Amino acid sequence: MLSFHEILVRLLFAGALGATIGVERDIRRRPAGIRTSMFVCMATALFTILSGELGHLWNDSGSTRIASNIVQGIGFLGAGAILRDAAGVVGMTTAATIFVEAAIGMAVGGGFYAIAAVAAVTVLFALVVLWWVADRFGIKGNFMVFRLTTSNADSVATEVQRLLAGMKVTMQHFRVSMLGTQSIVEFEADVSHHQQILIVDQFRREGVTTEVVPVESRHG
Repeated sequence: MLSFHEILVRLLFAGALGATIGVERDIRRRPAGIRTSMFVCMATALFTILSGELGHLWNDSGSTRIASNIVQGIGFLGAGAILRDAAGVVGMTTAATIFVEAAIGMAVGGGFYAIAAVAAVTVLFALVVLWWVADRFGIKGNFMVFRLTTSNADSVATEVQRLLAGMKVTMQHFRVSMLGTQSIVEFEADVSHHQQILIVDQFRREGVTTEVVPVESRHG
């Protein structure tokens, strides 16, 4: 049987690892931030601890049943983070992060501190460093909203269409609207970091204001 001190240490360690991963999710304004990540790790750690402790208490050789059901249960939580919108399917990384957080919590609950810590560091490396590499070198595109405010909508709209056709970038939801005396040319496109910079640089001139935001930020 584990002592109260040992159980407390495991729960706090699991919560700390989960919260650390959650910080990155909150910084990127993604679901499953600090509190959710901390709770996932702590809950799975506690379930794992209870699974073993209750097995010893009741002399039950099938004490892994609780732990095995965690894998099924965590799937429902992860599925809630996956959405389909104009950008296609989003939230897969968050769902996968929740899944691995559950594994980290179970590892801590089982007393495998070093393994859990290494797994948490690996997750953070993937979320921070690999994301930067993919974004910097255009390995993976981002669905962005481009909003150009100008007094010469016809010219800018034509230039946008010509530029993106030359870049072989497909636009979605292209529209022109009025805001007082100004016109707004707005469109959505899946672009790499390099392509985004090219588009912004193309319209960096007097009389044109360019805004770029991720599609998920625009949709709340």
